[in-house]
Amino acid sequence: MMNMMNMMKQAQNIQKKLVEAQNELSNTDVTAEAGNGSVKVVCDGKGIFKSIKLTAEAINPENPASVSSDDIELLEDLITSAMKIATDKSKEVLETKMKSVTGGVNIPGLM
Repeated sequence: MMNMMNMMKQAQNIQKKLVEAQNELSNTDVTAEAGNGSVKVVCDGKGIFKSIKLTAEAINPENPASVSSDDIELLEDLITSAMKIATDKSKEVLETKMKSVTGGVNIPGLM
């Protein structure tokens, strides 16, 4: 009986550590750049897209002066919206698939 109690306590500790790690990853920003810094993307530590920043050179490298800051902001907003919609849809697909695999049982830390 004592062995079972120890296993239960270990499982609770692991679950607590998983939740802490997930929270830490959610609050961690990971930034990547391309095109010599003309495109910057930020995701959280779980790989969830957060934002994108573009320079005029990324939009029109031959004539960056022709690109207004409003155009850049609009394009950033459109890309951000599309990425967030795609992320939400992929989460739904993942949750549906995992429910079919686990028989609807919620396994903490799995998703």
